[in-house]
Amino acid sequence: MRAVRFHGRRDIRVDQIDEPSCAEGQVKIRPAFVGICGSDLHEYLSGPIAIPTTPHPLTGAQLPVTLGHEFSGTIEEVGQGVTGFKVGDRVAVRPNLSDGTCASCVYGRPNCCRSLGFIGFSSNSGGLSDYVTVPAKHAILLPESVPLDLGALVEPLTVAWHAVARSPHETARTALVVGGGPIGLAVVQVLKARGVQTVVVAEVSTQRREYALTLGATHVFNPLTDDVVARVRSLTDNAGADISFECSGVQAGFDTAMNGIRVRGTTTIVSLWEKKPMIDAFDVVSYEKHVIGAAICDDGDFEAVIGAIKDGKLNPRPMITSKIRMEDVEEKGFKALVDEKDKHVKILIDIAA
Repeated sequence: MRAVRFHGRRDIRVDQIDEPSCAEGQVKIRPAFVGICGSDLHEYLSGPIAIPTTPHPLTGAQLPVTLGHEFSGTIEEVGQGVTGFKVGDRVAVRPNLSDGTCASCVYGRPNCCRSLGFIGFSSNSGGLSDYVTVPAKHAILLPESVPLDLGALVEPLTVAWHAVARSPHETARTALVVGGGPIGLAVVQVLKARGVQTVVVAEVSTQRREYALTLGATHVFNPLTDDVVARVRSLTDNAGADISFECSGVQAGFDTAMNGIRVRGTTTIVSLWEKKPMIDAFDVVSYEKHVIGAAICDDGDFEAVIGAIKDGKLNPRPMITSKIRMEDVEEKGFKALVDEKDKHVKILIDIAA
């Protein structure tokens, strides 16, 4: 069967590999749509960073690995001992893997597992293939009203759902989102779905500012030409936003997220960083600000996001900016996200195309 595998920096290939067998406790899935994540792009440009070059402690996988951790598909086979699924069921896949024994897992935070792994990133199986087998607990049923292309967006939306849940959003009237990439735009949608009245987005790309407005932002500013902090204060009686989300992964964005919140405001860091940012501890102490992190998602977040899509509270379709064939994954997928990133939010690979 076909599988898109990462062999090294700027080296991804459509390989022919053996079709997997469905073992006890697993389901076999025919992937339908697969998204390219920012972490995939980081690995393509600079990796291997997180993709294992020696056997991963949970999966035993190492280079080359099959990519694709944002995906949906249809169940083709149900393994022995599995209940609650049947052939033909449509699912989204929760990709994060944990050991269940480390201090984080014992504490109830498997999303922070010390041996954290992912289907489609640190395993021999991934969504960018004709077939994939996964433990049944990682397959989350999709209702008939949620199409498979939107099913592939559930994973990035759960990252946003978790990030917003980590913040004190229930009492927030104004939120600042710094960075209008896929995760920033997902955060915008979740904030609106959870009742935050004013959502401000700071983003340098004109196209992505337009996407932000389409997806629910009430105000968008260009940090290259606008004093974002001053604009936010003008909207909040000079107080600042109640909460902010750092989704840019650059120092200037982090500074804006921190400076843009009020006394005792909260900044949630969602982005992945290649370099350690500097933090103004005096500012944090003087204004009693909170800084928290948000890693992946919690149990139940997949179901919550799917329910929000079903109920119309989330409508992520505008995030899909292109659909391509598996054979075009590098030229029209990875390279397009590098060379034409302002044009795209989510590029989906249509496995059947």
